Amino acid sequence: MSARIVTFGEIMLRLKSPGFERLFQSPTLEATFGGGEANVAVSCANYGMDASFVTVLPDNDVARACARELRGFGVDTRDIVYTAGRMGIYFVESGAVQRPSKVIYDRAGSAIAEARPGDVDWKKAFAGATWFHITGITPAISDGARLLAIESVKAAKELGLTVSCDLNYRKNLWKYGKTASEVMPEIVKYVDVVIANEEDVQKALGISAESAASVEEGKIDTSVYESIAKAVMKAYPNVSRVAITLRESKSASHNDWSACLYNGREFLLSRKYQITHIVDRVGGGDSFSGGLIYGLNTCSDDQSALEFAVAASCLKHSIPGDYNRVSVKEVEALMKGSGSGRVQR
Repeated sequence: MSARIVTFGEIMLRLKSPGFERLFQSPTLEATFGGGEANVAVSCANYGMDASFVTVLPDNDVARACARELRGFGVDTRDIVYTAGRMGIYFVESGAVQRPSKVIYDRAGSAIAEARPGDVDWKKAFAGATWFHITGITPAISDGARLLAIESVKAAKELGLTVSCDLNYRKNLWKYGKTASEVMPEIVKYVDVVIANEEDVQKALGISAESAASVEEGKIDTSVYESIAKAVMKAYPNVSRVAITLRESKSASHNDWSACLYNGREFLLSRKYQITHIVDRVGGGDSFSGGLIYGLNTCSDDQSALEFAVAASCLKHSIPGDYNRVSVKEVEALMKGSGSGRVQR
């Protein structure tokens, strides 16, 4: 049976200042849509996979436009729940050189934040599905979203799906009285593939790396991450793979990008890419998740799956917006060494 991917989470209206301007430096904001799990669904659909996105949205023209955009990428939106409320918004300005990017959330009281267990028909949403993806953003939104997220992973495992979770710690969320370290362990109990960076593992699961601070110094000691991955799998025996993205920030415009993966047998390191002129890094981690899901479903081995995910995410850094608008052919070309950026004729 071919893979069918389902993702669940919040999608928001994204309002961005033009180019590398500060917010409201000019009166113009670029309006698009984005959200971690939706970004993953778009990536999977772009690679030719059967991908569905589940969320809770207000029943208004903005939300309907959002769903139309997702369908334009080939994402199945039939299981989106429409209700009263509002759509979350986030404002973003792209950083440059030593000025970091900035994200401002306006998502309190959104339709999904007000959702409760039972609002989504998981049996229907998971019909024919083989893989379910969620992130740590959804349970950070509200207590209701937390309960709905737990309900989703339980239902997925009961129906025999492989579950992946990007821990995706966001310090500007988690405002409703619970911390990530209180909530995420309950979700990870139902997860097969954990995706994270070093901060995610520390903040969400309480498993830390002594050298985590070296990320902002522009260098990473990769030897530390095997022990982190092993510690995650020891604490959660249900987990079969741990993938950790490794971003070495030289500046807001220049990052080195790679990843590692531990599958219980081998500790694998990917090729490292020097991304010297970042266009938009928002959605970079989501593009890694989408690439890894594709790779684990189609590649002959975990090393190839990891290389596909890292190459896909590298390309995302060159594309404005949340979505990774690349094809399998383009990712594979980069994997084979075609990174010069020469015009393809």
